[in-house]
Amino acid sequence: MHGHVRFVVEADGGSRGNPGPAGYGAVVLDPATGETLAERAEYIGVATNNVAEYKGLIAGLKAARELSPDAVVQVRMDSKLVVEQMSGRWKIKHPDMKPLAAEAAKILPRAQVTYEWIPRERNKHADRLANEAMDAGKRGEQWEPSASSAALDASAARALAAPPAGPPGDAAKGAAAVRAALATASGTPATAPAREEAGADTLFTEQGPTASGRIPAPAPGPAQAPSATPGWGPDMGTPATFVLLRHGETALTPQKRFSGSGGTDPELSGAGRRQASAVAEALAARGTVQTIVSSPLRRCRETAQAVADRLGLAVTVEEGLREVDFGAWEGLTFGEVRERFPDDLQAWLDSPKAAPTGGGESFTAATRRISATRDRLLAAHAGRTVLLVTHVTPVKILVRLALGAPPEALFKMELSAASLSAVAYYADGNASVRLLNDTSHLR
Repeated sequence: MHGHVRFVVEADGGSRGNPGPAGYGAVVLDPATGETLAERAEYIGVATNNVAEYKGLIAGLKAARELSPDAVVQVRMDSKLVVEQMSGRWKIKHPDMKPLAAEAAKILPRAQVTYEWIPRERNKHADRLANEAMDAGKRGEQWEPSASSAALDASAARALAAPPAGPPGDAAKGAAAVRAALATASGTPATAPAREEAGADTLFTEQGPTASGRIPAPAPGPAQAPSATPGWGPDMGTPATFVLLRHGETALTPQKRFSGSGGTDPELSGAGRRQASAVAEALAARGTVQTIVSSPLRRCRETAQAVADRLGLAVTVEEGLREVDFGAWEGLTFGEVRERFPDDLQAWLDSPKAAPTGGGESFTAATRRISATRDRLLAAHAGRTVLLVTHVTPVKILVRLALGAPPEALFKMELSAASLSAVAYYADGNASVRLLNDTSHLR
């Protein structure tokens, strides 16, 4: 099922009295990024723990089906009873459980769902949702997504953003659009600093994500059209997600030598091949990559091919993903460059417009190239998860642009060989950095 979307569903239920006032919680996660895709919770009145747990499972599976009926789902619960019964290893004897188990089994085809028991401390998100639902019931209310603090997600701010003028993934423009939307909704000029500060606080502390990962829009102000309705922000749809893989080690990597497009184009070392194999296994386990695109340089193509062979996918070569040309610095260490070309090195550190000695590529020029490549790939792969196998500088530039960080941020990120990073790009032009320099698969 390599081509299928994969989700993790974590579910829980609880009863204060067993039986007693009960509620459930469920969350759908993207296993590649850990992103919360949907949350469900409900107060169900007086019931037992097991009934609440089953109802949480049902809600989680239905939420996954709504996102993608073809999804392959791994269910994780701390209820041994539910996991063993739904896996078919324990018989279902209790009359209250049989119809609930039957309902759960019909939501998705059996071949698409697996079950795993996890300890309670690893199921805190769903447990928190279940407790929020029970707390709401105690107040005589039902759980509301907007009141949840189970998984605050700053990327929910994109719900309020009008399409920014800049290219997708330039977070500075996206953030400005969020502030403008908030200011317009309140009737306050967008330049008012107090409003901007209040807007940020409101977005990230008072309002949690909705079931779709969005936050409630502000009530319409005088500047909005009469037809605008308060409530949910616009649905931005499924983002395009770029999983950014730095190639495995070459002989130059451990020595920290400049190795760009203008050098010897080295192959992977033995260690680099082992790293490529390890990352291929990790990506196969996650199962979300749909397309593989690689830099033309040999170390990337070899890394990409190792992943492609494991996932059963083809590799497309994209010239725009190549590393910068370091000119006369190719093959030298930082210390050697400092000895031989101290003035040029200092200029390069001081300004993104400065190029390495001997006609290399500046960071400003590389940013133009990589931005254009990003936009081209986004247009071609809307809503898909794409593995980009590339180099240190392209990954850092994509992350920098997504964060809206200044050029000097390029010198403040560490990217290990065969590390994974990820950025999601939404239809409104905003981007969300999901992962940076993950090397857990190498340990």
